[in-house]
Order: sequence, then structure tokens, then C-alpha cells
Amino acid sequence: MTTTFSLLRLLSTSDRAKDIEILVLRHQLTVPQRTVTKPVFTREDRFLLAGLLHRLPMGRLRHLTLLVRPDTILRWHRDLL
Repeated sequence: MTTTFSLLRLLSTSDRAKDIEILVLRHQLTVPQRTVTKPVFTREDRFLLAGLLHRLPMGRLRHLTLLVRPDTILRWHRDLL
């Protein structure tokens, strides 16, 4: 619930790309905390990341440090649609 309120608060600011990047990084930090070995993204994790990251330009997306490749994020977004 706290994450949802943080999401709503951050999305209302003017620097949308920065806010999306912060939300994605925060969410990625929660995934390894739930797993012992290799991080496992749930269906909800994939939907959240794909939904947030599809708004970023490809150049910026490729420069982010992500736990998955940008192509994987794009595939998740296609699956979401």
C-alpha cells in the first residue's frame, strides 16, 4: 500500500522520466528481498515494470541499470498488451 501511495505521489511531479526511473529502481530492490537465489519476477512485477518503462525513450531505457535486459522489458510490455 505504501508503494502505491509513493507511486501516485511521484507521478504527479514534473520530471516524469526521473520519477519513473526511481520507481523502477525501488521496485527492483524489493524483488531480491523476496527471493534467496536468483531474483524471480512475478507476473505483477513484470506488468508494473513494463507499464512504467514503456514511457521512457529507448536510448534512456538502454542506459538504465536493470536486473533484466531492455528487450525483456519490451517483451513484457507486448505481453501486457
